[in-house]
Amino acid sequence: MTHLILLEDEPVLREELTEFLEARGHQVTSVADIAKFRSAFIPMAQVGGHLIAIIDLGLPDGNGLDLITQLRAAGHRLGIIVLTARSAMSDKVAGLTGGADHYLPKGNDLNELAATVESLARRLGEEVARPCWILQASPRQLTPPGFAPIELSAQDYTVLKSLFDAQADSSGSASREAIVAALGEDFFTYDQRRLDTQMRRLRRKVEEACGMNLPVSTLRGVGYHFHAEITLRV
Repeated sequence: MTHLILLEDEPVLREELTEFLEARGHQVTSVADIAKFRSAFIPMAQVGGHLIAIIDLGLPDGNGLDLITQLRAAGHRLGIIVLTARSAMSDKVAGLTGGADHYLPKGNDLNELAATVESLARRLGEEVARPCWILQASPRQLTPPGFAPIELSAQDYTVLKSLFDAQADSSGSASREAIVAALGEDFFTYDQRRLDTQMRRLRRKVEEACGMNLPVSTLRGVGYHFHAEITLRV
């Protein structure tokens, strides 16, 4: 597990990134501005706290690049990833020369961010444990990493098996049509709201059982993507 500090001022994106990174097994401190970053980071730095910082550049109380320069000048041993909407080459060069280890544009696949975090953590000398979820057919259950198995209904299992199959065959995401077909329904007469309700119930079941977020991203108008490691046991 890597301890990260995330600096992102946009609330919805900050929550999405936090949930995604926590589902990957990381411990995340999320803050909305530079002042809160300093309040959270500096006390922890005295005891070897955060290993990696993910920093936006356009912030309500300053420029993230200035913060990065100050962190480097202070000698903090910290991996720094810039995650920003500024995609011009001049901005990327400024970020990397200013002290960032990596410079990623917003809007990219979140799996690239996860891979960057884990690669940087390894380079900084920390072994990254990739948490693995276990989906079991008999009895039907889902086991979150580090927690007891969660009993699944037949529909819960079918939906998760569709997500597993999509991940296993490298397509990544399971289309709504594929999930509905696996449920034995006709896609053209099926009420799509039923699938949305099914996913909400499944997310709530996992959260109530272990406090973790089910690592499933909704791809609007397309389907769903299970973005953590998952293995199947028959």
